[in-house]
Amino acid sequence: MNNTWKIYMLTLISFLVGTSQFVISGILDKVASSVGVSVSAAGQLITVFALANAIGTPVFMMATAKLDRRKQLLLALAIIFLGIVSTLALPGFGFLMVSRIILGVGTGIFVVTSYSTAANLALPGRQAGAMSNIALGFSASLVLGVPIGRVIASAYDWRVIFWGIGIFTVLGFIAISKSIPSMESEVPVPLGEQLALLKNSKVAFTLGVSLFVFIGYSVVNTYITPFLTSAISISGRGVSVILFALGIASLFGSKLGGFLSDRIGTTRTLIGSIVVQTLSLAMVSAFSGFAVVVIMLLMIWSVAVWMFGPTQNFNLLSIAPEASGIMLSLNSTFVQLGFAAGAGIGGIAVGGSSILAICWIGTAAVAVALFITVASIGLTRSLSSERG
Repeated sequence: MNNTWKIYMLTLISFLVGTSQFVISGILDKVASSVGVSVSAAGQLITVFALANAIGTPVFMMATAKLDRRKQLLLALAIIFLGIVSTLALPGFGFLMVSRIILGVGTGIFVVTSYSTAANLALPGRQAGAMSNIALGFSASLVLGVPIGRVIASAYDWRVIFWGIGIFTVLGFIAISKSIPSMESEVPVPLGEQLALLKNSKVAFTLGVSLFVFIGYSVVNTYITPFLTSAISISGRGVSVILFALGIASLFGSKLGGFLSDRIGTTRTLIGSIVVQTLSLAMVSAFSGFAVVVIMLLMIWSVAVWMFGPTQNFNLLSIAPEASGIMLSLNSTFVQLGFAAGAGIGGIAVGGSSILAICWIGTAAVAVALFITVASIGLTRSLSSERG
């Protein structure tokens, strides 16, 4: 029991760190208005965050490999605090982009290190549960952090959100420095060794599926607030309520993915998730004139997307169990690249076309993921028959 509260403390900080990433999608219109840019341009704040997370995290983790885990956590929070200070203090859209890059790197370092720290703090046989708590804290930022951020941004200025995150980041820094013991970090795996796994066609196909699923997710999620306010005329408190409902749907989806994987198998769960995502996004565009129907379809889509996440992780571990850490790291990188590409592509579409275009682009991206999945299954069966 001695370390249990420390794991929960890391979970709470993960919630705050996750909020610093996801809250922008809920307040994108407010941010765009305050810095004098279009919504599509503001969406690139999510692109640069995700790119910094995907590229900067492994580089910084290798550069800080000699630090123990406590120092890595403190470094991550220091970087996050720097990003928050620059968000609040420096004027203009350009500096805001730089701030998001700093936050992306800090967030990536914190999440990776907090997973391994929680596992080390847990009792033998309970490491998976400790790591799932960190994931829960990060996911809860979607459920609570995004809608709460929307409420605060509507009542006050959107920067108030980052004042709050900054204060709690300082408190988290003090708490970690006082309570987390020194623990040796794992020896980092060279980038070349990680990329060598991509030569395995099944690994490459599977990571490609993650990339396109999260391109589809990011295209829609990045611009969800302007979509709700302009396409189906939801405003004020209604947006916060819908964002909260989508967050609840994401938690339900995470649990449902694990349940279905145990009952019907990983492959069927993944295919079912991708098919539901494709159909629900396509139907959102078709029924855009019916607000209630669109909201229901978006909730079904959110459930399906978050069914995919834990199921895909389990699938990757089954493909290469001897390289579990590398596989999860690579998947995280491809997910962040999907976030970046989706936000960028969505920004181009929103700037040059109708807001409804994001749903069709999302549909197309997930359809590509479905094609890759089916092709991968066909390739695996073909190789198996040749060996047989």
